[in-house]
Amino acid sequence: MKNFQDKVAVITGGASGLGREFAKRAAGLGMKLVLADVQQDALDATRAELEGEGAQVLAMICDVRKGEQVQALADATMARFGAVHLVFNNAGVGSGGLIWENSEADWEWVLGVNLWGVIHGVRIFTKLMLECAKQDPQYEGHIVNTASMAGLLNAPTMGVYNVSKHAVVSLSETLYQDLQLVEAPIGASVLCPYFVPTGISQSHRNRPEDVKMTGGPTASQKAAQAMTVKAVESGKVSAGDVAQITFDAIRDGQFYIYSHPGALGNVGERMDEIVKGVNPGDPYKAAPHIRDMLRAKMKG
Repeated sequence: MKNFQDKVAVITGGASGLGREFAKRAAGLGMKLVLADVQQDALDATRAELEGEGAQVLAMICDVRKGEQVQALADATMARFGAVHLVFNNAGVGSGGLIWENSEADWEWVLGVNLWGVIHGVRIFTKLMLECAKQDPQYEGHIVNTASMAGLLNAPTMGVYNVSKHAVVSLSETLYQDLQLVEAPIGASVLCPYFVPTGISQSHRNRPEDVKMTGGPTASQKAAQAMTVKAVESGKVSAGDVAQITFDAIRDGQFYIYSHPGALGNVGERMDEIVKGVNPGDPYKAAPHIRDMLRAKMKG
């Protein structure tokens, strides 16, 4: 996708974090914006900011776990702008702790947003984009699914999140191959950020009532939360930096998008272990003090 001017971008999780930065970057390129989020105050603030800068914005509350709400988002997009060209399936949440301590509600919430949100976005918007392409011989489209470096690695105490993001990587690779198979004028990318200062570590602030935690957090969940907050808040690559990297990748037709390419050494080691059939290596080999800190926190 080379031309962004006057094209339509749909962004889930568009009120804050990476989504907000995608919206700001898209607006700067002259795009029309559709922002979806579950947090009304943040959505209103982002819409007001972008409209104040001259952008055309449709903002909607949308729980991406719900297929009917994603469909309503697509319908509203077509009613307002008549087409869709760029889709960011970006909404995401996190939950940690030892994997056997995660509740059914934890699994339903994280997989509902991180995986089913992408599933709904792909199944609904890809078909819509293909229809748009039939109406416009010059049509260009692109879909970006936000995964994580956790979609390529398996750090301890991040099991639910890891599972969701590995699935998004697989879904995205298949989407790319399927679009290539039918020679569609639509590109696809998977974004795999590492620790970037956003609100992901505080995503429980928007956890819906139907998947609320029924008891207090376990020691491992408290420890994982503390470690995640520290890692996210100390990140040196900003959400704005990631947005710039992502739009450059879209323009270049690049599938894999990384915020921290230096972390790929760990991915390479994991792939080598898989090919050789050896047991998974020590994730703390280069930083054993982190394992010690995590164990200490888990013991209280």
